[in-house]
Amino acid sequence: MAKSSLKSTLAVSLNNYLDAGAIVAGGSGITLWQSYLGLSEMHLGWLNALSANALGAAIGAIIGGFLADKFGRKFIFTYNLLVYMLGVLIVMLSVNFPMLLAGFLITGISVGIGVPASWTYISESSEVNNRGRNICISQMSWGFGPMIILLMGMLFAPGGYLYAPVESLAHAVIGADAVKEAIEVFSSRVVFLTLFIVALIAWTLQRQLEESAEFEATKEASKENGENTGLLHSFSVLFSNKVARNSAMFLAAIYLTWNLVASVMGFFSPHICETAGGVSNEYANWMNCIQWAIVVGVTFCISNIIDRTSHKILYILGLVFALCTWLLVVSVGVNSVTSLWAFVILWGLNGGISVQIFYALWGSELFPAKFRAGAQGLMFFIVRGLSAVWGLVFTFIYGDNGEGFTIAAYCMIALLLTSLIIGVLGCPNTRGKSLDAITKERYGEHF
Repeated sequence: MAKSSLKSTLAVSLNNYLDAGAIVAGGSGITLWQSYLGLSEMHLGWLNALSANALGAAIGAIIGGFLADKFGRKFIFTYNLLVYMLGVLIVMLSVNFPMLLAGFLITGISVGIGVPASWTYISESSEVNNRGRNICISQMSWGFGPMIILLMGMLFAPGGYLYAPVESLAHAVIGADAVKEAIEVFSSRVVFLTLFIVALIAWTLQRQLEESAEFEATKEASKENGENTGLLHSFSVLFSNKVARNSAMFLAAIYLTWNLVASVMGFFSPHICETAGGVSNEYANWMNCIQWAIVVGVTFCISNIIDRTSHKILYILGLVFALCTWLLVVSVGVNSVTSLWAFVILWGLNGGISVQIFYALWGSELFPAKFRAGAQGLMFFIVRGLSAVWGLVFTFIYGDNGEGFTIAAYCMIALLLTSLIIGVLGCPNTRGKSLDAITKERYGEHF
Protein backbone atom coordinates (compact mmCIF):
# COMPACT_ATOMS: atom_id res chain seq x y z
CA MET A 1 0.00 0.00 0.00
CA ALA A 2 1.38 3.41 -0.89
CA LYS A 3 2.29 5.65 2.01
CA SER A 4 -0.08 8.42 0.92
CA SER A 5 -2.95 5.95 0.62
CA LEU A 6 -2.26 4.51 4.07
CA LYS A 7 -2.00 7.96 5.67
CA SER A 8 -5.29 9.22 4.25
CA THR A 9 -7.04 5.91 5.00
CA LEU A 10 -5.99 6.03 8.65
CA ALA A 11 -7.07 9.67 9.03
CA VAL A 12 -10.49 9.09 7.48
CA SER A 13 -10.95 5.75 9.27
CA LEU A 14 -11.15 7.60 12.57
CA ASN A 15 -14.71 8.46 11.51
CA ASN A 16 -15.58 4.77 11.82
CA TYR A 17 -14.03 4.72 15.30
CA LEU A 18 -16.23 7.66 16.25
CA ASP A 19 -19.32 6.10 14.63
CA ALA A 20 -19.10 2.76 16.41
CA GLY A 21 -17.69 4.40 19.53
CA ALA A 22 -20.74 6.65 19.86
CA ILE A 23 -23.11 3.69 19.48
CA VAL A 24 -21.31 1.53 22.03
CA ALA A 25 -20.63 4.38 24.48
CA GLY A 26 -24.36 4.89 24.63
CA GLY A 27 -25.08 1.18 24.92
CA SER A 28 -22.43 0.37 27.54
CA GLY A 29 -23.48 3.21 29.81
CA ILE A 30 -27.20 2.97 29.21
CA THR A 31 -27.86 1.19 32.51
CA LEU A 32 -26.21 4.07 34.39
CA TRP A 33 -28.23 6.70 32.49
CA GLN A 34 -31.35 4.62 33.08
CA SER A 35 -30.78 4.65 36.84
CA TYR A 36 -29.78 8.32 36.92
CA LEU A 37 -32.73 9.64 34.87
CA GLY A 38 -35.29 6.93 35.68
CA LEU A 39 -35.62 5.82 32.05
CA SER A 40 -38.02 3.14 30.84
CA GLU A 41 -37.43 0.57 28.08
CA MET A 42 -39.34 2.94 25.77
CA HIS A 43 -36.88 5.72 26.59
CA LEU A 44 -34.03 3.34 25.71
CA GLY A 45 -35.74 2.55 22.43
CA TRP A 46 -35.94 6.24 21.53
CA LEU A 47 -32.28 6.78 22.41
CA ASN A 48 -31.36 3.94 20.07
CA ALA A 49 -33.75 5.13 17.36
CA LEU A 50 -32.42 8.72 17.23
CA SER A 51 -28.75 7.91 17.79
CA ALA A 52 -25.75 7.17 15.58
CA ASN A 53 -27.20 3.67 15.42
CA ALA A 54 -30.27 4.63 13.44
CA LEU A 55 -32.33 7.74 12.57
CA GLY A 56 -29.73 10.34 13.54
CA ALA A 57 -27.22 8.77 11.17
CA ALA A 58 -29.94 8.34 8.53
CA ILE A 59 -30.73 12.05 8.47
CA GLY A 60 -27.05 12.94 8.33
CA ALA A 61 -26.23 10.48 5.57
CA ILE A 62 -28.67 11.80 2.99
CA ILE A 63 -27.40 15.34 3.67
CA GLY A 64 -23.72 14.43 3.76
CA GLY A 65 -23.73 12.21 0.70
CA PHE A 66 -25.03 14.84 -1.68
CA LEU A 67 -22.98 17.64 -0.07
CA ALA A 68 -19.87 15.51 -0.66
CA ASP A 69 -20.77 15.19 -4.36
CA LYS A 70 -21.58 18.90 -4.67
CA PHE A 71 -18.79 20.53 -2.66
CA GLY A 72 -16.24 17.74 -2.29
CA ARG A 73 -15.16 15.11 0.18
CA LYS A 74 -12.78 17.53 1.91
CA PHE A 75 -15.68 19.93 2.59
CA ILE A 76 -17.24 17.27 4.82
CA PHE A 77 -13.95 16.57 6.60
CA THR A 78 -13.42 20.29 7.26
CA TYR A 79 -16.68 20.96 9.11
CA ASN A 80 -18.54 17.80 10.06
CA LEU A 81 -16.64 16.72 13.16
CA LEU A 82 -17.40 20.09 14.76
CA VAL A 83 -21.04 18.93 14.80
CA TYR A 84 -19.97 15.59 16.30
CA MET A 85 -18.09 17.34 19.10
CA LEU A 86 -21.16 19.48 19.85
CA GLY A 87 -23.35 16.39 20.16
CA VAL A 88 -20.89 14.59 22.41
CA LEU A 89 -20.56 17.70 24.58
CA ILE A 90 -24.34 17.83 25.08
CA VAL A 91 -24.35 14.16 26.15
CA MET A 92 -21.52 14.82 28.59
CA LEU A 93 -23.48 17.67 30.20
CA SER A 94 -26.92 16.02 30.14
CA VAL A 95 -29.06 16.32 33.27
CA ASN A 96 -32.39 15.21 31.80
CA PHE A 97 -33.79 12.95 29.08
CA PRO A 98 -34.39 15.69 26.43
CA MET A 99 -30.74 16.79 26.68
CA LEU A 100 -29.49 13.22 26.42
CA LEU A 101 -31.76 12.55 23.44
CA ALA A 102 -30.64 15.77 21.70
CA GLY A 103 -26.99 14.86 22.22
CA PHE A 104 -27.52 11.39 20.77
CA LEU A 105 -29.40 12.86 17.78
CA ILE A 106 -26.79 15.52 16.93
CA THR A 107 -23.95 13.02 17.28
CA GLY A 108 -25.85 10.59 15.07
CA ILE A 109 -26.45 13.24 12.38
CA SER A 110 -22.72 13.97 12.28
CA VAL A 111 -21.90 10.27 12.00
CA GLY A 112 -24.29 9.97 9.07
CA ILE A 113 -22.84 13.00 7.30
CA GLY A 114 -19.33 11.57 7.52
CA VAL A 115 -19.98 7.96 6.45
CA PRO A 116 -20.63 8.35 2.67
CA ALA A 117 -17.76 10.82 2.24
CA SER A 118 -15.39 8.59 4.21
CA TRP A 119 -16.02 5.36 2.31
CA THR A 120 -16.01 7.24 -1.01
CA TYR A 121 -12.75 9.04 -0.23
CA ILE A 122 -10.99 5.85 0.87
CA SER A 123 -11.96 4.04 -2.34
CA GLU A 124 -11.07 6.97 -4.59
CA SER A 125 -7.65 7.43 -2.98
CA SER A 126 -6.77 3.71 -3.00
CA GLU A 127 -4.68 1.78 -5.47
CA VAL A 128 -6.61 -0.82 -7.51
CA ASN A 129 -5.14 -3.81 -5.67
CA ASN A 130 -5.49 -2.20 -2.24
CA ARG A 131 -9.07 -0.91 -2.34
CA GLY A 132 -10.52 -3.85 -0.42
CA ARG A 133 -7.67 -3.76 2.07
CA ASN A 134 -8.17 -0.05 2.71
CA ILE A 135 -11.89 -0.57 3.30
CA CYS A 136 -10.97 -3.34 5.76
CA ILE A 137 -8.62 -0.97 7.59
CA SER A 138 -11.53 1.40 7.89
CA GLN A 139 -13.65 -1.43 9.27
CA MET A 140 -10.90 -2.35 11.74
CA SER A 141 -11.26 1.17 13.10
CA TRP A 142 -14.99 0.47 13.39
CA GLY A 143 -14.03 -2.53 15.56
CA PHE A 144 -11.40 -0.72 17.62
CA GLY A 145 -13.96 1.91 18.64
CA PRO A 146 -16.30 -0.41 20.56
CA MET A 147 -13.42 -2.48 21.93
CA ILE A 148 -11.67 0.54 23.44
CA ILE A 149 -14.88 2.27 24.53
CA LEU A 150 -16.11 -0.88 26.28
CA LEU A 151 -12.75 -1.32 27.98
CA MET A 152 -12.83 2.25 29.26
CA GLY A 153 -16.46 1.83 30.27
CA MET A 154 -15.48 -1.12 32.45
CA LEU A 155 -12.46 0.62 33.96
CA PHE A 156 -14.44 3.78 34.76
CA ALA A 157 -17.67 2.01 35.82
CA PRO A 158 -18.65 1.64 39.48
CA GLY A 159 -16.33 -1.01 40.91
CA GLY A 160 -13.85 -0.61 38.04
CA TYR A 161 -10.13 -0.08 38.54
CA LEU A 162 -10.33 3.60 37.56
CA TYR A 163 -13.64 4.43 39.21
CA ALA A 164 -12.00 6.19 42.17
CA PRO A 165 -10.74 9.20 40.14
CA VAL A 166 -14.11 9.35 38.32
CA GLU A 167 -15.87 9.42 41.67
CA SER A 168 -13.54 12.16 42.91
CA LEU A 169 -14.22 14.18 39.76
CA ALA A 170 -17.96 13.77 40.24
CA HIS A 171 -17.78 14.93 43.86
CA ALA A 172 -15.72 17.96 42.81
CA VAL A 173 -18.23 18.93 40.11
CA ILE A 174 -21.62 18.23 41.69
CA GLY A 175 -20.76 18.04 45.39
CA ALA A 176 -19.99 15.36 47.96
CA ASP A 177 -23.67 14.99 48.93
CA ALA A 178 -24.87 14.09 45.43
CA VAL A 179 -27.00 10.98 45.06
CA LYS A 180 -25.32 7.70 44.13
CA GLU A 181 -26.83 7.55 40.61
CA ALA A 182 -25.57 11.05 39.76
CA ILE A 183 -22.05 10.07 40.84
CA GLU A 184 -22.00 6.76 38.99
CA VAL A 185 -23.17 8.20 35.66
CA PHE A 186 -19.97 10.26 35.54
CA SER A 187 -18.20 7.14 34.28
CA SER A 188 -20.28 7.41 31.09
CA ARG A 189 -19.63 11.15 30.87
CA VAL A 190 -15.88 10.48 30.95
CA VAL A 191 -16.18 7.89 28.17
CA PHE A 192 -17.93 10.47 25.97
CA LEU A 193 -15.15 12.92 26.83
CA THR A 194 -12.65 10.52 25.22
CA LEU A 195 -14.77 10.54 22.05
CA PHE A 196 -14.63 14.33 22.08
CA ILE A 197 -10.83 14.21 22.26
CA VAL A 198 -10.53 11.65 19.43
CA ALA A 199 -12.93 13.73 17.30
CA LEU A 200 -10.74 16.78 17.84
CA ILE A 201 -7.66 14.83 16.74
CA ALA A 202 -9.49 13.41 13.71
CA TRP A 203 -10.76 16.85 12.70
CA THR A 204 -7.22 18.24 12.85
CA LEU A 205 -5.85 15.42 10.67
CA GLN A 206 -8.69 15.44 8.14
CA ARG A 207 -8.46 19.17 7.52
CA GLN A 208 -4.96 18.53 6.13
CA LEU A 209 -6.11 16.01 3.52
CA GLU A 210 -6.10 16.86 -0.17
CA GLU A 211 -9.31 16.68 -2.15
CA SER A 212 -10.07 13.45 -4.01
CA ALA A 213 -8.43 13.59 -7.45
CA GLU A 214 -11.37 11.72 -8.98
CA PHE A 215 -13.86 14.23 -7.55
CA GLU A 216 -11.84 17.14 -8.93
CA ALA A 217 -11.62 15.51 -12.36
CA THR A 218 -15.38 14.87 -12.41
CA LYS A 219 -16.13 18.42 -11.27
CA GLU A 220 -13.89 19.86 -13.98
CA ALA A 221 -15.51 17.67 -16.64
CA SER A 222 -18.97 18.78 -15.50
CA LYS A 223 -17.93 22.44 -15.84
CA GLU A 224 -16.59 21.90 -19.34
CA ASN A 225 -19.77 20.10 -20.40
CA GLY A 226 -22.02 22.61 -18.68
CA GLU A 227 -23.63 19.80 -16.71
CA ASN A 228 -26.02 20.56 -13.87
CA THR A 229 -24.39 19.50 -10.58
CA GLY A 230 -27.28 20.42 -8.28
CA LEU A 231 -28.62 18.04 -5.68
CA LEU A 232 -32.01 17.57 -7.37
CA HIS A 233 -30.28 16.77 -10.65
CA SER A 234 -28.14 14.14 -8.91
CA PHE A 235 -31.30 12.57 -7.49
CA SER A 236 -32.97 12.51 -10.89
CA VAL A 237 -29.95 10.90 -12.57
CA LEU A 238 -29.66 8.30 -9.85
CA PHE A 239 -33.31 7.27 -10.11
CA SER A 240 -33.63 7.54 -13.90
CA ASN A 241 -30.56 5.43 -14.76
CA LYS A 242 -31.49 1.74 -14.68
CA VAL A 243 -27.99 0.51 -13.76
CA ALA A 244 -27.69 2.99 -10.90
CA ARG A 245 -31.21 2.27 -9.68
CA ASN A 246 -30.68 -1.49 -9.66
CA SER A 247 -27.32 -1.10 -7.91
CA ALA A 248 -28.92 1.03 -5.20
CA MET A 249 -31.72 -1.48 -4.69
CA PHE A 250 -29.26 -4.38 -4.43
CA LEU A 251 -26.96 -2.64 -1.95
CA ALA A 252 -29.82 -1.27 0.15
CA ALA A 253 -31.36 -4.75 0.35
CA ILE A 254 -28.23 -6.60 1.52
CA TYR A 255 -27.24 -3.85 3.95
CA LEU A 256 -30.71 -3.27 5.38
CA THR A 257 -31.44 -6.92 6.14
CA TRP A 258 -28.04 -7.36 7.82
CA ASN A 259 -28.03 -3.99 9.59
CA LEU A 260 -31.42 -4.51 11.20
CA VAL A 261 -29.71 -7.30 13.12
CA ALA A 262 -26.36 -5.55 13.59
CA SER A 263 -27.91 -2.31 14.86
CA VAL A 264 -29.64 -4.19 17.64
CA MET A 265 -26.41 -6.01 18.54
CA GLY A 266 -24.41 -2.78 18.45
CA PHE A 267 -26.63 -0.94 20.91
CA PHE A 268 -28.30 -3.67 22.97
CA SER A 269 -25.62 -6.38 23.11
CA PRO A 270 -24.47 -5.67 26.71
CA HIS A 271 -28.13 -5.32 27.72
CA ILE A 272 -28.94 -8.69 26.10
CA CYS A 273 -26.06 -10.39 27.93
CA GLU A 274 -27.27 -8.96 31.23
CA THR A 275 -30.97 -9.75 30.85
CA ALA A 276 -31.13 -12.87 28.66
CA GLY A 277 -27.74 -14.23 29.75
CA GLY A 278 -28.07 -13.29 33.40
CA VAL A 279 -24.54 -11.92 33.84
CA SER A 280 -23.45 -8.71 35.55
CA ASN A 281 -22.96 -5.40 33.73
CA GLU A 282 -19.19 -5.68 34.15
CA TYR A 283 -19.10 -9.25 32.83
CA ALA A 284 -21.37 -8.31 29.91
CA ASN A 285 -19.05 -5.47 28.94
CA TRP A 286 -16.02 -7.78 29.13
CA MET A 287 -17.74 -10.25 26.84
CA ASN A 288 -18.55 -7.55 24.31
CA CYS A 289 -15.05 -6.10 24.53
CA ILE A 290 -13.65 -9.51 23.59
CA GLN A 291 -16.25 -9.82 20.84
CA TRP A 292 -14.97 -6.60 19.27
CA ALA A 293 -11.37 -7.79 19.63
CA ILE A 294 -12.41 -10.83 17.55
CA VAL A 295 -13.95 -8.47 14.97
CA VAL A 296 -10.68 -6.54 14.68
CA GLY A 297 -8.57 -9.70 14.45
CA VAL A 298 -10.73 -11.34 11.79
CA THR A 299 -10.98 -8.11 9.75
CA PHE A 300 -7.18 -7.81 9.83
CA CYS A 301 -6.87 -11.32 8.40
CA ILE A 302 -9.49 -10.58 5.73
CA SER A 303 -7.69 -7.34 4.78
CA ASN A 304 -4.71 -9.40 3.60
CA ILE A 305 -6.73 -11.62 1.25
CA ILE A 306 -9.82 -9.66 0.16
CA ASP A 307 -8.20 -8.20 -2.97
CA ARG A 308 -7.25 -11.62 -4.29
CA THR A 309 -10.05 -13.85 -2.95
CA SER A 310 -13.59 -14.38 -4.23
CA HIS A 311 -15.83 -11.77 -2.64
CA LYS A 312 -18.79 -14.13 -2.91
CA ILE A 313 -17.04 -16.81 -0.80
CA LEU A 314 -16.09 -14.30 1.90
CA TYR A 315 -19.60 -12.82 1.87
CA ILE A 316 -21.17 -16.26 2.37
CA LEU A 317 -18.73 -17.14 5.17
CA GLY A 318 -19.57 -14.01 7.13
CA LEU A 319 -23.30 -14.64 6.94
CA VAL A 320 -22.88 -18.31 7.90
CA PHE A 321 -21.32 -17.13 11.18
CA ALA A 322 -24.19 -14.64 11.62
CA LEU A 323 -26.85 -17.29 11.07
CA CYS A 324 -25.13 -19.70 13.46
CA THR A 325 -25.24 -16.97 16.11
CA TRP A 326 -29.03 -16.79 16.07
CA LEU A 327 -29.63 -20.48 15.38
CA LEU A 328 -27.82 -21.04 18.67
CA VAL A 329 -30.41 -18.88 20.44
CA VAL A 330 -33.40 -20.82 19.08
CA SER A 331 -31.82 -24.27 19.46
CA VAL A 332 -29.79 -24.15 22.68
CA GLY A 333 -30.46 -20.75 24.20
CA VAL A 334 -28.00 -18.47 25.95
CA ASN A 335 -28.91 -19.20 29.55
CA SER A 336 -25.55 -20.81 30.36
CA VAL A 337 -22.21 -19.03 30.35
CA THR A 338 -20.90 -21.46 27.72
CA SER A 339 -23.71 -20.83 25.25
CA LEU A 340 -23.58 -17.09 25.92
CA TRP A 341 -19.87 -17.07 25.07
CA ALA A 342 -20.59 -19.04 21.89
CA PHE A 343 -23.21 -16.41 20.98
CA VAL A 344 -20.70 -13.60 21.52
CA ILE A 345 -17.84 -15.31 19.64
CA LEU A 346 -19.95 -16.30 16.63
CA TRP A 347 -21.24 -12.76 16.22
CA GLY A 348 -17.66 -11.49 16.52
CA LEU A 349 -16.60 -13.79 13.66
CA ASN A 350 -19.48 -12.42 11.58
CA GLY A 351 -18.46 -8.86 12.40
CA GLY A 352 -14.97 -9.52 11.07
CA ILE A 353 -16.37 -10.48 7.64
CA SER A 354 -19.49 -8.35 7.85
CA VAL A 355 -21.87 -7.31 5.11
CA GLN A 356 -20.86 -3.74 5.94
CA ILE A 357 -17.38 -4.39 4.50
CA PHE A 358 -18.87 -5.37 1.16
CA TYR A 359 -21.51 -2.64 1.28
CA ALA A 360 -18.78 -0.03 1.79
CA LEU A 361 -16.63 -1.55 -0.96
CA TRP A 362 -19.36 -2.17 -3.54
CA GLY A 363 -21.13 1.08 -2.68
CA SER A 364 -18.12 3.06 -3.88
CA GLU A 365 -17.48 0.79 -6.86
CA LEU A 366 -20.94 0.49 -8.42
CA PHE A 367 -21.65 4.22 -8.90
CA PRO A 368 -19.86 6.91 -10.96
CA ALA A 369 -17.99 9.65 -9.09
CA LYS A 370 -20.60 12.33 -9.92
CA PHE A 371 -23.14 10.81 -7.50
CA ARG A 372 -21.08 8.15 -5.71
CA ALA A 373 -21.34 9.65 -2.22
CA GLY A 374 -24.94 10.77 -2.78
CA ALA A 375 -26.04 7.26 -3.70
CA GLN A 376 -24.39 5.89 -0.59
CA GLY A 377 -25.99 8.61 1.51
CA LEU A 378 -29.44 7.77 0.16
CA MET A 379 -29.00 4.06 0.86
CA PHE A 380 -27.59 4.76 4.32
CA PHE A 381 -30.61 7.00 5.00
CA ILE A 382 -33.01 4.18 4.09
CA VAL A 383 -31.12 1.55 6.09
CA ARG A 384 -30.52 3.52 9.26
CA GLY A 385 -34.00 5.07 9.14
CA LEU A 386 -35.67 1.66 9.05
CA SER A 387 -33.21 0.46 11.70
CA ALA A 388 -34.59 3.20 13.94
CA VAL A 389 -38.10 1.82 13.57
CA TRP A 390 -36.82 -1.73 14.11
CA GLY A 391 -35.02 -0.65 17.28
CA LEU A 392 -38.35 0.46 18.76
CA VAL A 393 -40.10 -2.73 17.59
CA PHE A 394 -37.29 -4.85 19.03
CA THR A 395 -37.81 -3.42 22.53
CA PHE A 396 -41.46 -4.58 22.40
CA ILE A 397 -40.56 -8.06 21.12
CA TYR A 398 -37.64 -8.52 23.50
CA GLY A 399 -39.47 -7.40 26.64
CA ASP A 400 -38.10 -5.91 29.84
CA ASN A 401 -36.18 -9.05 30.85
CA GLY A 402 -35.57 -10.83 27.56
CA GLU A 403 -38.71 -12.97 27.65
CA GLY A 404 -39.23 -12.49 23.90
CA PHE A 405 -35.63 -13.21 22.89
CA THR A 406 -36.44 -16.45 21.02
CA ILE A 407 -39.10 -14.75 18.88
CA ALA A 408 -36.64 -11.95 18.14
CA ALA A 409 -34.04 -14.54 17.13
CA TYR A 410 -36.37 -16.04 14.49
CA CYS A 411 -36.83 -12.54 13.06
CA MET A 412 -33.04 -12.14 12.94
CA ILE A 413 -32.60 -15.47 11.12
CA ALA A 414 -35.14 -14.47 8.46
CA LEU A 415 -33.38 -11.14 7.89
CA LEU A 416 -29.92 -12.71 7.63
CA LEU A 417 -31.13 -15.40 5.22
CA THR A 418 -32.55 -12.66 3.01
CA SER A 419 -29.23 -10.81 3.02
CA LEU A 420 -27.40 -14.04 2.15
CA ILE A 421 -29.63 -14.94 -0.80
CA ILE A 422 -29.70 -11.45 -2.33
CA GLY A 423 -25.95 -11.02 -1.88
CA VAL A 424 -25.09 -14.34 -3.50
CA LEU A 425 -27.38 -13.70 -6.47
CA GLY A 426 -26.22 -10.13 -7.07
CA CYS A 427 -22.52 -10.22 -6.07
CA PRO A 428 -20.71 -7.94 -8.57
CA ASN A 429 -17.46 -8.85 -10.35
CA THR A 430 -15.35 -5.76 -9.51
CA ARG A 431 -12.25 -7.21 -7.86
CA GLY A 432 -8.98 -6.02 -9.45
CA LYS A 433 -10.64 -3.32 -11.57
CA SER A 434 -10.15 0.44 -11.28
CA LEU A 435 -13.14 2.63 -10.35
CA ASP A 436 -12.94 4.26 -13.78
CA ALA A 437 -12.96 0.87 -15.53
CA ILE A 438 -15.94 -0.29 -13.47
CA THR A 439 -17.86 2.90 -14.29
CA LYS A 440 -17.18 2.54 -18.04
CA GLU A 441 -18.11 -1.13 -17.94
CA ARG A 442 -21.44 -0.47 -16.22
CA TYR A 443 -22.45 2.97 -17.55
CA GLY A 444 -20.60 3.40 -20.84
CA GLU A 445 -17.62 5.43 -22.03
CA HIS A 446 -19.08 8.93 -21.65
CA PHE A 447 -21.15 8.75 -18.48
